[in-house]
Amino acid sequence: MKSAAIVLITLFCSLSVFAKENETKTFLVLFQSKELKSLKLSVKDIETQFSSFFKTKSYQGNSDPSILIDIPNCDFDACFLGDMLISLGKGEEIKLDEIAFRVIDISDSKKSYESELLTFENLGKKLQKVEKSEKASPRP
Repeated sequence: MKSAAIVLITLFCSLSVFAKENETKTFLVLFQSKELKSLKLSVKDIETQFSSFFKTKSYQGNSDPSILIDIPNCDFDACFLGDMLISLGKGEEIKLDEIAFRVIDISDSKKSYESELLTFENLGKKLQKVEKSEKASPRP
């Protein structure tokens, strides 16, 4: 009985080592400068509201203002992030979706890109096999 308990504990410990950890999700939130100016809001103001909870980095300058938000171990999607409230000051709040031009899930986009790339590579390999077989047995 004692040895069975030790085996079970060892088994559970070893399985927890191989358990897949939730990966960090990265979101890119794009804004339009005109809309931020009309709300008298800056990208830094929005970033500070997220930076207390998540790792963030803002970009602005010659391109559209944007924020990268890294959310560790989560099941968030772009819609859920868009439903988060942003404080405008004076007790007013607005959803991120209403002021953001676009919310992009970069992690999901990367997975989609990798699967499309794999499909394309497999298609290329099949075409090469067909071409080789046609060259080996030319038609009269």
